[in-house]
Amino acid sequence: MQFGRYYEEFDVGATYKHWPGKTITEADDHLFCLLTMNHHPLHSDAHYAETKTEFKRNVVVGNLVYSLALGMSVADISGKAIANLEVASLKHENPTFHGDTIYAETTVLDKRESSSKPDRGIVTVETRAFNQRGERVCIFTRRVLVPKREAGELQPADIPAGGS
Repeated sequence: MQFGRYYEEFDVGATYKHWPGKTITEADDHLFCLLTMNHHPLHSDAHYAETKTEFKRNVVVGNLVYSLALGMSVADISGKAIANLEVASLKHENPTFHGDTIYAETTVLDKRESSSKPDRGIVTVETRAFNQRGERVCIFTRRVLVPKREAGELQPADIPAGGS
């Protein structure tokens, strides 16, 4: 199994469906909030959410949803990356709740060779996250700096079966 792609392996317009999905538990959400010091009661106080919010229940913190979708895309998109250069846009379109399962897919929007280093290129991708009902919950665009094949280091998946 390949982990990430070299510059030459990206085709503009290609879409990669990432697998597996991830069901977000209340514990996942609370831990993420604690790690990132986000103490908004919308995410952690069930009574507050029930009595003071539109959704009447806790909403998963958006950066957890974004982080999951980004992480899901690594094996297909940035597993060989030199660097993530930019998140150009990020939009949360629908709420995610405890118990929702997130799935993601990424489309290659553009690619260009580096103007300063001939051994790499920049790939622009759009990643979309959906819940188990097919509702899009998050969408973001990022630019990733990836090596060209001849410049890449040997990866375990590049070694033929049975030896070196």
